[in-house]
Amino acid sequence: MTPKTVAFYTLGCKLNYSETSAIGRLFEEGGYGVVNFNEGADIYVINTCSVTDFADRKCRKVVRQALRQAPHANVVVVGCYAQLKPQEIAEIPGVDLVLGAAEKFRILDYVDDLSKAPGNGLVHAGEVTEARDFVNAFSFGDRTRSFLKVQDGCDYKCSFCTIPLARGKSRSDTVENVLANTRKIADMGVKEIVLTGVNLGDFGNGTEVIEGVKPKKEAMFIDLIRELDRVEGIERFRISSIEPNLLTDEVIEFVANSQRFVPHFHVPLQSGNDKQLKAMRRRYKRDLYASRVAKIKELMPHCCIGVDVIVGFPGETEEDFLETYRFVNELDISYLHVFTYSERENTLAAEMPDSVPMHERKRRNEMLRILSEKKKRYFYNQHLNSTRKVLFENSKTPGQMTGFTDNYVKITVGYDPLLINEIGEVDLQEIDNEGNVSTQILQITL
Repeated sequence: MTPKTVAFYTLGCKLNYSETSAIGRLFEEGGYGVVNFNEGADIYVINTCSVTDFADRKCRKVVRQALRQAPHANVVVVGCYAQLKPQEIAEIPGVDLVLGAAEKFRILDYVDDLSKAPGNGLVHAGEVTEARDFVNAFSFGDRTRSFLKVQDGCDYKCSFCTIPLARGKSRSDTVENVLANTRKIADMGVKEIVLTGVNLGDFGNGTEVIEGVKPKKEAMFIDLIRELDRVEGIERFRISSIEPNLLTDEVIEFVANSQRFVPHFHVPLQSGNDKQLKAMRRRYKRDLYASRVAKIKELMPHCCIGVDVIVGFPGETEEDFLETYRFVNELDISYLHVFTYSERENTLAAEMPDSVPMHERKRRNEMLRILSEKKKRYFYNQHLNSTRKVLFENSKTPGQMTGFTDNYVKITVGYDPLLINEIGEVDLQEIDNEGNVSTQILQITL
């Protein structure tokens, strides 16, 4: 009997990619064949996101694309959007099964007897409070780097965010298990690991209260990265995103002196205005953020710093926005991820007065997007005529391959299959009109 096949589509963050890979391995262990999305599978699993807008539209589009490939396939939807609005997803034509946060890693228990029937899809999505266990995950096979999940959930209550409602309370893997997964990834030939989580700097925080006592942290984030730095076989570790209040001097100093942790931080700001930060229920003020950037640049002038910013949050006046613009402009950072605020059900922000008109939100987004391009080009220019080490990977452009330096400068060179997943030293030469950096390969050991 020919084994059933399964294909996957992932929307959203690095954490979702790690979990999709983990679910894929569950199917392989269950005797399923994993195929590409466009090959016509028996089952399609769509891992969804709710952070960015248009979650419903994106999910519907992927469902339609799956059924074009295989009209009789079963479609299963998991992820943050599935936890937040399971009934809404179940009503999408073609969806057969919706699994919540506590159910998605038991997916094989639900799919074996799944049939293609008319009407709404089946829903198995309990309360998010049921998502108490940490389920480890890492990506492999679809990218040069591996995304390694070490933390899940969040105890913060930012007024704009639905992630605690979608993923539950903060919980972490053990240091021992993270190290074991890291060694597995190294044995697979992966050169770079990106540490991922919902609130990565909160690693080690246990939330399960037993008899009124909350367990003490067994380890903190700094303890984890110290141990990871000793693991042989992985040449690079990258920290995906870390809250500024959890990015301690100790962590910054450790990265500055590490041979494996690369000089690249992504630090969410959200607003450069203290009034807005308070309304957002962020756990810092802008002065703290500025001090984190200054500390990084003091120890690592070449370090790449990415920043998240939300524009159009309720009550954000033009002067508030311009204060954020000026603050970001003056910071020695490298690029921005700009998000246009959108109302989310069951969040405090959705009930706040003084909503910003959508055309204003979009105008502010465009202003910061242009500023981001200027920041990125300036950062790249600082490194021209210098040598950096690059991890080479495939490109979608025929005849080319791309890669990132340790400090996240993206480069483009001519394709050489022998160099894929290898690290080589390059000379950064010039930037074209599209912002791509051309290089000359100086040295590589195969």
